[in-house]
Amino acid sequence: MSVMGDEAIKRGVITASMGNHAQSVAYASLVFGARSTIVMPHGVSRVKVEALRDLGAEVIFHGRIFEEAREYAEKLAMDKGMLYIHPVNEILLYPGVATMHLENIEDLPDVDVIINPIGGGSGASGAVVVAKSVDPNIKVIGVQAEGAQSFYQSWLQKRLVSTGKADTIAEGIATSRAYELPFTILRDRIDDIVLVSDNEIIRAVKILAEVEGVIAEPAGAAALAAAAKLGSNLANKKVIVMVTGGNIDPEALAKYIQA
Repeated sequence: MSVMGDEAIKRGVITASMGNHAQSVAYASLVFGARSTIVMPHGVSRVKVEALRDLGAEVIFHGRIFEEAREYAEKLAMDKGMLYIHPVNEILLYPGVATMHLENIEDLPDVDVIINPIGGGSGASGAVVVAKSVDPNIKVIGVQAEGAQSFYQSWLQKRLVSTGKADTIAEGIATSRAYELPFTILRDRIDDIVLVSDNEIIRAVKILAEVEGVIAEPAGAAALAAAAKLGSNLANKKVIVMVTGGNIDPEALAKYIQA
């Protein structure tokens, strides 16, 4: 937003997102005095929507999955002359997530493994770029939901894949296609990608809440679900598990804890 400056303030900004990117754009817009519009698919968490509106963003619902919302955001940007911020293929987003991972490694310099969920892929890209620059021996493991594994399939096949579906409770990583920029970064650098089921994600949400006192949305708990699945493969390793979001409706959290 600081780079876009006056242009963003003049035209207003628009993006599509299922979570963290939306709040980042809304917050930055508030700081810089720009009007922000966020397009989200129907059915997204009420907590996320309320948080965006508290930051002054206009929230528009369109489509069933993220890609439909993204395409509509691009259309609105053209129709209304707004400045479109791509939620994944925007290089200016990446220094932010990379800085987050750098700070984590500064706190745990002898880390062996970083586990990060993959939705669009910017977060995992930041992890890979920083970790491999600091120490090529640090392993970076991505996580996708079994019902939304477009990036996993792209990584296996070494080409961009669109599955056309995103069937998972983890809405923050519910993408049905892989994107060019993160795929280019991760294709030959990420060490592994683990698929987790919705039941495994629910168990991770429950563990975080009951054992650690951490409130995590399903996408945010996906990395812990992967760590549990890897089990003994992580024995004697120092692991950073990225809990990437806590935007969960209280009713859903109660349901998962009781499961």
